Amino acid sequence: MQIAVLASGTGTILAALINAKLPIAEVVVDRHCGAEKIAEHANVPVKCIERRDFSPSFDRANYTRKLLEYLEASSVDVIVLAGFGTVLGPEMSDRFAGRILNTHPALLPAYKGWHAVRDALADGASVTGCTVHLVTAEVDEGPILAQEAVPVFPDDTEEILHERIKEVERRLYPATIWAFLDEATKKGGTT
Repeated sequence: MQIAVLASGTGTILAALINAKLPIAEVVVDRHCGAEKIAEHANVPVKCIERRDFSPSFDRANYTRKLLEYLEASSVDVIVLAGFGTVLGPEMSDRFAGRILNTHPALLPAYKGWHAVRDALADGASVTGCTVHLVTAEVDEGPILAQEAVPVFPDDTEEILHERIKEVERRLYPATIWAFLDEATKKGGTT
């Protein structure tokens, strides 16, 4: 089974996936970012399908269609999100139902959305963590595949806590993806 990794950021999660020797066929980014360099350094093909509009009028459906057309032509089996900063339209989760994985910096269902670490700190949480889940049309609502708790310390800043969560993500996410691929292979390539 071949994986396409969708990324937008520095590439630390992508690097962990590459280091875990997952079968990554390609990386797709929605903006020029550090993940491109990580992919290039590892000799993994990388494609930028650039998102130029970050306004409230962003045409999510059109961007999703462009990305979906590219991925379908690439013949990948599984999509792995690694800090991908664009929420995609439901057409993506429909087409790749049960085959898109994401990691989220909180113990879902708590603290959904883009500011999970900030929200956990603002709420005074004593524990947060990392969740690996399947992607559905509803953001951060898909079936949970794995979770691991991370303590919140009184002197944590958003950056410090997020880095401690990323340390867990860089270990938990690749292991969960391998388990997912193994299970899919046992079922004959379907999930």
